[in-house]
Amino acid sequence: MVALIRWRQLHWAEYAAELLGTALLVFVGLSAVVFNFSAGLPMEQWIPDRSSRLLLTGLMFAGTGSLIAISPLGKLSGAHINPALSLAFWVRGKMHRIDFVGYVFGQFLGAILGATVLIGVWKEYATNVKNGMTLPSNSYSLGVVFLAEVSMTFLLVFAIFIFLSQHRLLRWTPLMTWLLVATMVWLESPISGTSLNPARSFGPAFVSGNWQDQWIYGIAPSLGSLLAVGAFHFLKVIGTHKQDILTCKLFHVPHYRSIFKNVSAPCRRESHS
Repeated sequence: MVALIRWRQLHWAEYAAELLGTALLVFVGLSAVVFNFSAGLPMEQWIPDRSSRLLLTGLMFAGTGSLIAISPLGKLSGAHINPALSLAFWVRGKMHRIDFVGYVFGQFLGAILGATVLIGVWKEYATNVKNGMTLPSNSYSLGVVFLAEVSMTFLLVFAIFIFLSQHRLLRWTPLMTWLLVATMVWLESPISGTSLNPARSFGPAFVSGNWQDQWIYGIAPSLGSLLAVGAFHFLKVIGTHKQDILTCKLFHVPHYRSIFKNVSAPCRRESHS
């Protein structure tokens, strides 16, 4: 009976929001990849320059994540939609362990769902771009690819931490992540495919049954995330940046409940059992 009560007291709405949010990110974001780069579709003729199409793809992919952040789904769960980001908040002491597990499970399941729908909708056009898989470029060593993913994820998580710890920057976090991730996709995609997100890479790999070099996209973003947590802590220790994270939501709205701990942004509090 006690176990049943605890099961019901878990934050299923937030976990479901992460699942649906990640599914939308993967489906809509990778649909942009399919539409802009799949052979047989008109974008290659409309915009012959590959770099321009890559920038457009980055804006569409990252924009999807930012729109999810300001949607009801994002306002509820915080729109992490990325295990590396949830890992950073947990290590920083802002998430309960069971919620961290629920978020990550939802994110990976959502990525599989999104990639499955992508294949169902786009069919052979999705196959033409390997179902949106992130794969290393043949022009770079795996070491360079790994370092690129570590560096870019570090920059993303560190920037989010800085914005979420400043009252004047808090509301602009979705805009910042949109522009930053779009730029990363544009510049770094020719190296590693720009994952930054283990779930985003896992979904297409799972439905494709192709695990070539996919260890990079699980380990490198997670390592970059942990390094960002360490760098943020170092700034606090030396007094350069004294304010801690105010919220674990990319778009914080006070009248939505918050299941996070050790945060000070106003919200509808609920105790964690």
